[in-house]
Amino acid sequence: MEYDLGLALCAVVVVFISSVWSALVYLTWRPYAITIAFRKQGVGGPAYKFWSGSNEEIKSMQREAMQLVLDNHCHDITLRVQPQYRKWISEYGDVFLFWFGPKPRLLVSDPEMVKQVLANKFGFYPKSDVPSAIFSLLGKGLVLVEGSEWARHRRVINPAFTMDKLKLLTRPMAECAKSMLEGWHDVAMQAADGREEIEVAKQFQELTADIISHTAFGSNYVDGKEVFFAQKQLQMLAAASLLDIEIPGHRYLPTDRNINKWKLERRVKNTLVRIIQGRLEANNSSFGNDLLGVMMEASQKQRGQIMSMDEIIDECKTFFFAGHETTSHLITWAMFLLSINQDWQERLREEVLQECGVQTPNADALNHLKLVTMVLLETLRLYGPVVQMSRKAGKDMILGNISIPKDTAVMIPVLMIHRSKEIWGEDANEFNPLRFENGISKAASHPNALLAFSIGPRACIGQNFAMLEAKTVMAMILQRFSFSLSPKYVHAPVESLTLQPQYGLPIVFTPLHA
Repeated sequence: MEYDLGLALCAVVVVFISSVWSALVYLTWRPYAITIAFRKQGVGGPAYKFWSGSNEEIKSMQREAMQLVLDNHCHDITLRVQPQYRKWISEYGDVFLFWFGPKPRLLVSDPEMVKQVLANKFGFYPKSDVPSAIFSLLGKGLVLVEGSEWARHRRVINPAFTMDKLKLLTRPMAECAKSMLEGWHDVAMQAADGREEIEVAKQFQELTADIISHTAFGSNYVDGKEVFFAQKQLQMLAAASLLDIEIPGHRYLPTDRNINKWKLERRVKNTLVRIIQGRLEANNSSFGNDLLGVMMEASQKQRGQIMSMDEIIDECKTFFFAGHETTSHLITWAMFLLSINQDWQERLREEVLQECGVQTPNADALNHLKLVTMVLLETLRLYGPVVQMSRKAGKDMILGNISIPKDTAVMIPVLMIHRSKEIWGEDANEFNPLRFENGISKAASHPNALLAFSIGPRACIGQNFAMLEAKTVMAMILQRFSFSLSPKYVHAPVESLTLQPQYGLPIVFTPLHA
């Protein structure tokens, strides 16, 4: 008996020592070896620190940057949003190595190397692993699935985003916007001077949530708004944990944050199950013309492509977050830029009135708004919702002339690339929509320099939806109001998964018609 106990104890000690040794190799020797291998290739970067990697240095720089308030006409927001990349690029060049805890990250800002990563059709650069909070927010939908699963999801979802389908959504988009704008008009007309200050950032978030609720969930839009409120809270949890190093198994512990996250996840799932189940039990010949209905119909019709309830739920999560969060900030920042560039506001108003008159714009009229499109593209360049993208090497890879070991994350600093004077010219930090006069591919020295919707096979499937929605809302505002920036505005862009004004966007509106 004592002999057996001794053997068991020895086995436990061996396993413990082996685990400790493996952990020490992973946390010390491996980072050292990777650093040396990259240095031999001419790739430098900030020094690795035990366990935390570069995280503490990043947090320190970000805390200091958050104290900055920028001039309203300063569009070099990397000073505030990505101070670490700004500093390290100046020290180490366009390609450098840094660390997320013990995990290596290679920053790449050369557009040709970025193209090699994003345009790869063979799955050599899959999406990087995401924190559990972001996974809870987006679900395992089109944004996060890989390989054959991604191809299957894409085939099912594609029919919902054809231009013919999207054109039908212009009317519900306009109806939602009209309701909001009529409220603004009434409030302004009641003011003594016929002008009213409105904090539009929150209003645009509610508007785009309303639009995605109507266009994705049709008659179930009230339940759709329930998803919106739960996802906003999940987004705050995810943003707060971006630089936290996850300890294995920690996501399963009943901490206050995890318990709150689980409650919100259940709330989102239960609401979506109720919507989807209602469609399945309706016994209609069609699931509906909204995005959910088109997706469910495609799933049923395409042989071998049927999606499970959980997969449809995850796609709904992705649609809802991407469909309202990113577009709301695109409209917000476009309003900011037109408020401080009154000449462009007038030019856009003239174009809208010429093409649409004072009638509710339809898809064909919106297609003729060239100047509006150019302004939205320039807004995406300067204040795009997504400030960086991440992929990882699926196996040992050669990128450019650099050897990258398997599982190394490749970071693409969209915000920095969009401000590169080598790529965009000396006016890279200035608002100049005319750079897009001849299209996106000719706006910069590299045809793929605008990365707002990504490029390649994993480019955003909803980009036409987002642009149609933004054009609709902007055209209707320009038809009804002139507007300027409130003196209360504080120019402090911040990343909270998406780029947004930290203190909101107060705008002063003057109705053009009684």
